[in-house]
Amino acid sequence: MDIRQLRYFIAIVEERSISAAARRLFLSQPPISQLLKAMESELGTTLVERSGKYLEVTEAGKALYKYALQMDQLMEEAKTEVKQVGNGVNGNLAIGVNTFSVAELPEILLHFQRQYPKVTYKIQQNESAYLCQLVREREVELAFIRLPLGLDEFSVLHLYAEPFYLITSKKQKRFEDEVSLADVQNQPLLLPSTQGLGVHYLILEAFSRLHLRPNLVGECSDIALLMDLVSSGFSASIVPETLLKRYKGYAIHAHKITGEPLMAAPVGLIWLKNHLLSKTAQNFIEFMQKERNDAMTIPIDT
Repeated sequence: MDIRQLRYFIAIVEERSISAAARRLFLSQPPISQLLKAMESELGTTLVERSGKYLEVTEAGKALYKYALQMDQLMEEAKTEVKQVGNGVNGNLAIGVNTFSVAELPEILLHFQRQYPKVTYKIQQNESAYLCQLVREREVELAFIRLPLGLDEFSVLHLYAEPFYLITSKKQKRFEDEVSLADVQNQPLLLPSTQGLGVHYLILEAFSRLHLRPNLVGECSDIALLMDLVSSGFSASIVPETLLKRYKGYAIHAHKITGEPLMAAPVGLIWLKNHLLSKTAQNFIEFMQKERNDAMTIPIDT
């Protein structure tokens, strides 16, 4: 038996007449009669009996009718869900996020959730280079990364360029609101991240372009610990703006780094070229395209 036969049987039971069932299904009577006989032959039992002008459902027929209704409902639910997944209404958004980028991600996902409340999420956080690998391997469809990176394999939606800040303890004398790298090269600096990765590389590369030698005391990949060390007066540090938005309440001064060449880290959303994206991912890209021109910066409390 298939779902078509079960739906015909539902009509027979509910109409209590072959002719009425045929009219409901926009068919002639012979195919309905033949289908009923074929079902009874397959099951080896009588499903309906004639009683006067109407058909009476046997106990076996009642049992089949119960399951036929359930299967018809499941089929309709399956069709609805498949259509919703195809439209991006349902589905899963698998997305990667760079460790130090997109402080506004909770607000972004909240706004997206309001438009697509049935979407579920798989969120992975890591360094940008590793996130690129996850996109290549289709572990995630999209990733927020810090540029620049080799992106020939990817499509990129550029979002914004994020400034960097010198942070120092409030126990120390405050600099001007804005400083240059030359102003801070003699400050003992504890850099975030790990040598050769992401933010660490960007900071050292910026000093190198100006032929400056920073006074490095080390590196720290644990950002909460780094903020504690800076607050204590152990060292200063240079961090992207996102970090200050995510780690508030520390006893620090924050000074925006200015001057030429401009020290800023572009942030973008990437996905793999020449591969079909889920409709959910396509909807998220469209959402971000609409949102990227909105104000995405929050004033830093210095």
